[in-house]
Amino acid sequence: MSLWGPAMFLVVLAMIFSGYPVAFALGGVAFIFAIIGSLAGVFDLPLLFALPERTFGTMSNFTLLAVPFFIFMGTVLEKSKLAEQLLETIGVLFGRFRGGLAFGVIFVGALLAAATGVVGASVTAMGLISLPVMLRNGYRPEISLGTIAASGTLGQIIPPSIVLIVLSDQMGEGVTVGELFREALVPGLVLTGCYALFVAFIAIAKPAAAPALPAEMRLSGMELVKRVVVSLIPPLALIVVVLGSIFAGVATPTEAGALGSIGAMALAMMNRSLTLDALRKSMEETSRLTIMVVFLLIGSTAFALVFRGFDGDIWIESMLTGIPGGALGFLLVVNLVVFLLGFFIDFFEIAFIIVPLIVPAAGILGIDLSALAIVLAVNLQTSFLTPPFGFSLFYLRGVTPHSIPTTTIYRGVIPFIVIQLAVLAALIWMAVPK
Repeated sequence: MSLWGPAMFLVVLAMIFSGYPVAFALGGVAFIFAIIGSLAGVFDLPLLFALPERTFGTMSNFTLLAVPFFIFMGTVLEKSKLAEQLLETIGVLFGRFRGGLAFGVIFVGALLAAATGVVGASVTAMGLISLPVMLRNGYRPEISLGTIAASGTLGQIIPPSIVLIVLSDQMGEGVTVGELFREALVPGLVLTGCYALFVAFIAIAKPAAAPALPAEMRLSGMELVKRVVVSLIPPLALIVVVLGSIFAGVATPTEAGALGSIGAMALAMMNRSLTLDALRKSMEETSRLTIMVVFLLIGSTAFALVFRGFDGDIWIESMLTGIPGGALGFLLVVNLVVFLLGFFIDFFEIAFIIVPLIVPAAGILGIDLSALAIVLAVNLQTSFLTPPFGFSLFYLRGVTPHSIPTTTIYRGVIPFIVIQLAVLAALIWMAVPK
């Protein structure tokens, strides 16, 4: 077996972990190895002539066009303060109950996940708005921080998740975005329900850790009804229309994303919060994330092309299909690798580097690719929470008062990590061909 493929894989991982931009690491390693391999007589340099056509295919991919639409929809809701109003309304609605603020955070986390699909925005928004209120009303910091971090990561699995759109593209033509959205809805709701059950248990077992809001902070009667009608119903209606059009087959995810973008701007205009500054910031954030995705795709396309030229795909395939335990062994090893990589690199990079390498082996072992995509999405969500490098923890640390140590955040997320791992284990077992 040629050692060029393994060497190329190790070099690109070393560059990524050294902090070099992933897109340029992938593309740069591909071209350097192509030139060296050509000089050594082990690589056919004309293979690179296929790169422009593949790049054009990436740029004209209709499925991936959904990514900027859903990012823009979420950023408009965030920058126009609609997400903030939603969070405050839910807090008032549930605050009359013990643990009510935590229930509100979980519910809003699920709604923001369905409205934005962007984890960083959800965690940051809820940390800025909910954390001070929860701490001021006597919630234990661990409960507050853990609930916010876990609820914010629901955007990884609850549709319209950007993760699922990217995984659909990388899994191949047999896996559609709409199919993944439908299959991800149940695991997402199960996780949301498990979070709520844990908070309910804490509220019953330790009432002082998650008290109800004092009477003077509650709303009732027409004032509460007006708050719900203005702040809660419009975003809910937008979510139902966007996801409903996909599930009903009326619109493709890309068309639904475009509809959602227009709907988000319309809601912001009705709320008189669609300022030029908010619109500019939304477009800047959307452009930044979309450009990152496109460059990652081009870099990963170049890497995959050269890697296959060295028969690296055959090396990966033979290694993965030879794991003891068959499909179950494959799923356990792949999930362990993805989980560990999730500590250090973003889900986009994992999707573009790792997923194309494992899909052929999964097909040989008879694993349903849709089920594999859902397992990987939940896995990546878990790695977002896991200390010390979970991305959600970094987002939350940035908006947490300096008086609260980082170890408090770590302690707060541990019960939610256990919940995540239990759900992940169940999904892995269900994905094993029977």
